[in-house]
Amino acid sequence: MSYSPQGRDVENAGFRCTRCGAGVAPHTAGSYRNHCPHCLWSRHVDELPGDRAAECGAPMEPVGVDYSGKKGYILLHRCTACGAQDRNKLAPDDDMDRVIELQRPR
Repeated sequence: MSYSPQGRDVENAGFRCTRCGAGVAPHTAGSYRNHCPHCLWSRHVDELPGDRAAECGAPMEPVGVDYSGKKGYILLHRCTACGAQDRNKLAPDDDMDRVIELQRPR
């Protein structure tokens, strides 16, 4: 599958979260929004970052948090339908209580 990035105005659209129903505004910190800042869930829409080429469309559960020296804290997602995994940089307005919950041992 080829990578065909869309313009930032298309990538950075607001949306209604399919998990918690919250209205989510576009990201304002120079990146595009790829998960709900309230419940941290996402949707399986990309094959490659920003391409919106995935046909799955299923909810992606937040399953952990990682740290990258270049990008900072990274939210780990797993698709509830096909098992695909994705890494998304945390946004400044993400619910930090939920982020901390993901870091606790289970």
